[in-house]
Amino acid sequence: MDTVELLRKLTASCGVSGLENGAAAVAKELLSPYVDSVETDRRGNVVGTVSGAGPKILLDAHLDQVGFIVTSLSDRGFVKFDRCGGTDPRVMSALPVIIMGKEPVYGVISSVPPHLQSDDDEGKVKAAKDLAIDTGLSKEKLEELVSQGDRVCFVPQFDKLLGDEICSNSLDDRAGIAILIRTLEILKDKGVKPNLTVTFSVQEEVGGGAVNCAAFKADVDMAIAVDVSFARTPGCKEEEAGVIAKGPMIGTAPCLDHEMFEDLKRLAKDNDIPYQIEVMNRVTGTHADDITVVREGIRTGLVSLPLKFMHTPVEVIDTKDIEFCAKLIAAFVEEKVK
Repeated sequence: MDTVELLRKLTASCGVSGLENGAAAVAKELLSPYVDSVETDRRGNVVGTVSGAGPKILLDAHLDQVGFIVTSLSDRGFVKFDRCGGTDPRVMSALPVIIMGKEPVYGVISSVPPHLQSDDDEGKVKAAKDLAIDTGLSKEKLEELVSQGDRVCFVPQFDKLLGDEICSNSLDDRAGIAILIRTLEILKDKGVKPNLTVTFSVQEEVGGGAVNCAAFKADVDMAIAVDVSFARTPGCKEEEAGVIAKGPMIGTAPCLDHEMFEDLKRLAKDNDIPYQIEVMNRVTGTHADDITVVREGIRTGLVSLPLKFMHTPVEVIDTKDIEFCAKLIAAFVEEKVK
């Protein structure tokens, strides 16, 4: 399938941190044609392996998305919740959602009309504890379907904008998964069979940790983490964000391997792939931080895709960047095989 349809399929399933089963099943199916074997490990990571030539390389993109978690059911049948991951609190009020209970339950997060707001509340963002999800169900019916700990996700939406831009929920980091599937497709088309482990890992949005288990078992020589990063929009400082449709953001940070950073830059130049540099003065805030400290240490690079409106239901990417990122990672892997 083409990139747009690949993204449409990847973003259609709910996979809020800690309960990624639905999204994992889709990702596993899409990965299967490109690897020798694929499994779901004890932590829920989808892990594919290719047995080939060259050093052992790990490629990782995280599977989970930000969302919410049910904390209690109120006497009036409303569902109380909290954030699960760094969901932008400014988008919560009046947001349509799906509670992943015994069956999907559609609802909308409460919003006080401006006419009824106090002067102190006007224009202020409500905390999750001050909101509730209205499903229209009685408490009795709600208790049959919804339990404490159930995850809540944005109602999936997928829109093709002008040019090559896509607007959808959970592009962080299903776009990264699309990049790695496209990377594997490029390598397969070229007849390149590397020594490769691919992980679609879980729980990144709540602090990571699950990828460490997969990386420990894989026992690789080097790794590339694939994630999204900030793209420029009104209000963003230019030096703190990349530019959409201008290629991968190659990361440099104290915790990342400098030689891999230089290799990725060189390969981008040699293959006429546009790229941007992302400078981080400490850690990266991605799974690269986790992978690099596994076992005695794993040399790790970071390739990020510029994304607008992160952690909202309307994240925006450009599909050209999917292709640019995939070509760069495929070039890196191919060079190591040689």
